[in-house]
Amino acid sequence: MTGKMHLLQNTRTFNVIQRLSSQVFDTEYKTMDESPQQTVQGLGSLPFYVGGTQVLGLACVVITGVWMGSYHGGYAWDGTQQEFNVHPLCMVLGMVFLYGDAILVYRVFRNESKRNVKILHAVLHFLALIISIVGIVAVFDYHNHEKIPNMYSLHSWCGMLTFLLFCIQWLMGLGFFLFPGTLTSMRSWYLPLHVFFGLAMLAMSLATCLLGISEKLFFAIQATYSQFVPEGILGNVLGMLLIAFGILIGYIVTREDFRRPPHPEEEALSVHFKTLTEGGSPSSP
Repeated sequence: MTGKMHLLQNTRTFNVIQRLSSQVFDTEYKTMDESPQQTVQGLGSLPFYVGGTQVLGLACVVITGVWMGSYHGGYAWDGTQQEFNVHPLCMVLGMVFLYGDAILVYRVFRNESKRNVKILHAVLHFLALIISIVGIVAVFDYHNHEKIPNMYSLHSWCGMLTFLLFCIQWLMGLGFFLFPGTLTSMRSWYLPLHVFFGLAMLAMSLATCLLGISEKLFFAIQATYSQFVPEGILGNVLGMLLIAFGILIGYIVTREDFRRPPHPEEEALSVHFKTLTEGGSPSSP
């Protein structure tokens, strides 16, 4: 009886390995067949799209810096208008440019180790978080120094909601994808939510920036805004560049042939070989 049980277990293990090998080789041959056409039709344009995001993102940061530096007295940390100027610069740099780059790393570093890409993704988010905290502290400090109420505008409400969701998203991403011990089934369940809310929060960041630009222009040049003064044009151009940046990021992330290709060895290690210890079949969730 014991011998039959051992024989049955060995047979099950052999069948699992056989199905695993078949799926891995099928994936490899499929990738080999499709990759040349994919490279010609899709991947060849990816560097140009990614380069476009970097040009647009850096332009947004530079224009914000020039706007606050040239039209509103520069930067300081003394509770004055110059300290407020730190706020828009930090938020555009952190919650737009660096955040957008963090989203793109899985498209740019398609053939790097997935763990290394995850670490880079988390580090860019962390830098965006720190820079954004500096920007938020700057605006609260300025308001308190000048006796201006905090958190009364739609811009501030949207901004704080976006920032809080960003923090939650970052912490949950660390827990689900970087720390060991998380079940594969839990990661699979959370991944679509992580991707969706990542793009949604980038859209929220951009919308908050547009509200902030309109609010700043209204406060600064309300009487002359309709006369196409240089500051008004600069603010409008910044808004259009932010929109273009967001659209291009969204296009790259949602285009199927730009997705990171499934690596057979990663698929085997993370999904299929769990059947040897957990039972079931390679196709089970």
